[in-house]
Amino acid sequence: MTRLPVRLVLFVLAAAVPVIFVLVPIGSFLVMSFWKMDGADIVPAATVSNYVEFWSNESYRRTFLFTLRLCAGVTAIGLILGYPIAWVIWRMQSRWRTLVLLLTVIPLFMSYIVKIYTMRSILGLNGLLNMALVAAGILEKPSTLFLYNQTAILATMAVVYMPFVILPIYLALDRIPGTLVAASSDLGARPWTTFRRIVLPLSAPGVVAGALFSYILSLGDYITPQMVGGPSGFTFGRIIWSQFGLAYNWPFGAAMAAVLFVVALVLIAALGRLGKLDGGLP
Repeated sequence: MTRLPVRLVLFVLAAAVPVIFVLVPIGSFLVMSFWKMDGADIVPAATVSNYVEFWSNESYRRTFLFTLRLCAGVTAIGLILGYPIAWVIWRMQSRWRTLVLLLTVIPLFMSYIVKIYTMRSILGLNGLLNMALVAAGILEKPSTLFLYNQTAILATMAVVYMPFVILPIYLALDRIPGTLVAASSDLGARPWTTFRRIVLPLSAPGVVAGALFSYILSLGDYITPQMVGGPSGFTFGRIIWSQFGLAYNWPFGAAMAAVLFVVALVLIAALGRLGKLDGGLP
């Protein structure tokens, strides 16, 4: 009985951190999304005009759908390339596994801007890609087609968020008991059958987690489209940024941020449920 107040105090202190730094800011954004602008002043009057304006504006809707498709492409590329990389690392000998895994996740410790400029140095007019294609005789002269377009945005975001896909998948693979794989082989199962019936289902939670990381992080990214997309890189995140910065229409920006937040919550709930359903053996 004497320890109960201490535990209660520790719980309150631990819960206060996410409440103050996460829930309160999100709640303030949701409340502000129902306010309106009166000239240059923010008026705390309840209204749904911001949401009506967003859904009734075809340009905003088109940009929103384009951003959803772009993030889906980034996630698909991340899974297609990230799963084989995680699998190869998992199958390596232990003395090499840690080193290769460390090299794979090193970009997580690098500056985000440095990674974007690295991709620009690869895709730019005088970048490594153009130099390699010209040296191989595929191009006669450097091309401007690799940068400042939607393909450049897709490629850059896929590379930037790739470690967020590889790491959860590898951790899920590493939790698979080696005895299951060995038993499957001893019972005469082919490698593809073992992968399809054992490895893939048990690594599904890692796949779901990697997909969530990739999609949600790219969903709110506005710096990458601005730096490598040029005029064609106008995504939903850039619209939100412009409302808070250039237009100084915070209620409208908060409404669009709330829409993005709801989409993220729906994805987390849906994929989280999917991960639970597919996380066991068939």
